[in-house]
Amino acid sequence: MANVGGGFGFGTGAGTGTGIGVGPYAELTFDSEGDVDRASQGAVARMEATDVLVFAHGWNSDRSTATRLYDRFFAPFPALVRPGVRLGYVGVVWPSMRFSDEPIPDFEAAGALAEAGHGCALDPLTRQALGEFWPGRGAELDRLAELLAERPESAAAFIEFGALVRELAGVDAVHGAVAPAVPAIFADDVLEVCRALTLALVRAGAEAGAGAAAGAGTDAATEGPGLTVGGGLRGLWGGAKELLRQAAYYKMKKRAGVVGERGLGPVLAELAADRPAVRFHLIGHSFGARVVSFSLRAVPDGARYVRSVTLLQGAFSHYAFADRLPHDKGRGGALRGLHRKVDGPVVACHSPHDSALRVFYPLASRMAGDSAGLLGFDERWGAIGHDGVRAVPGTPRLSLHTVLREGVPAAGCVSVDAGSVVRRGGAPSGAHSDICHEELARVVVSAGRMGR
Repeated sequence: MANVGGGFGFGTGAGTGTGIGVGPYAELTFDSEGDVDRASQGAVARMEATDVLVFAHGWNSDRSTATRLYDRFFAPFPALVRPGVRLGYVGVVWPSMRFSDEPIPDFEAAGALAEAGHGCALDPLTRQALGEFWPGRGAELDRLAELLAERPESAAAFIEFGALVRELAGVDAVHGAVAPAVPAIFADDVLEVCRALTLALVRAGAEAGAGAAAGAGTDAATEGPGLTVGGGLRGLWGGAKELLRQAAYYKMKKRAGVVGERGLGPVLAELAADRPAVRFHLIGHSFGARVVSFSLRAVPDGARYVRSVTLLQGAFSHYAFADRLPHDKGRGGALRGLHRKVDGPVVACHSPHDSALRVFYPLASRMAGDSAGLLGFDERWGAIGHDGVRAVPGTPRLSLHTVLREGVPAAGCVSVDAGSVVRRGGAPSGAHSDICHEELARVVVSAGRMGR
């Protein structure tokens, strides 16, 4: 992975020469500010295709991981579309980072084994990736790594750790408080935050080596049936590591919106203006779902070039498309009404087996001053990849089996429970990245009216 400021290295291609088994294939490459590599845009513009699949990867990716994801996910499509549909394939590459201790099903065993070998400590690949993600912050990252390796039984060490994480996240303390726009996960008492995150790791099924233990130690605290963390302060360093992970997610979440709105959206508008007959089908995984959804802000009124949007385990609010929030009727979601910019459906595939969105997303989104009920699920903070689209009237809630049998509705928001196939993966993310299934490719084909 290249320096974040410059994005990933640029490149385009098709066929097996680039590791992609389908073609024509090209990559649209963006930097952290949403600026596109014009050569990559030109490669997409030259595609001879009636329908172009545009897929944006999520947070747990570097360039090589994203390319492998695209190769595997795109593989079934040539056999699924009807005669006359000529597909083009585009992989969106934007600066995220790979946490090597988060296993990705079907990709490699090494990532799945990293956590067992390193516990709370940062494994070398993740430490390297963090250095590239936060360039010029080597001293701070080295100190964080030292604290995670040593796990001192010291409140002062946690306070130091929290201050370093806030600095990396770009959180500025003012008069002993933190600006209201900053998530409370970076503002609240660091020991309480780490305790809540450690309990969340227990809930997500993490191993004891990550700092979460059942019934261990004498200074145990319990929240909810069967959830116990012990070992004094030393037992909370797994939660501290999770806090560092959340700081990276916080930065990537903001970046994904920028890349979508300022980068991908305007690029697609330019491509559509030059090739008005081409139909674009947007696909996004995790924060990549945020990228493609925020790109809809750049679709001109009356335009019809975006023919479908498929969100796979989307890591943003399930109220994003709502005109009015159930808990605040005076406000709408961040993307309110933008599903109407799509000349076809917006399909949100979700799974109950996604621990990242079932446990950590709502916790990080809602964590506030009082510690009561921090592990409770509050619908205000739910993710679209956990339970689908909410508060958009008329949104059907369908099983994957029903969609594969009957097809996707022709327009509007659609929620599809994909838990029958999106179900594998280890702690802490669960099935969040278990998306390479022909059944999900068939959902995309159905949404885009491309099938046989």
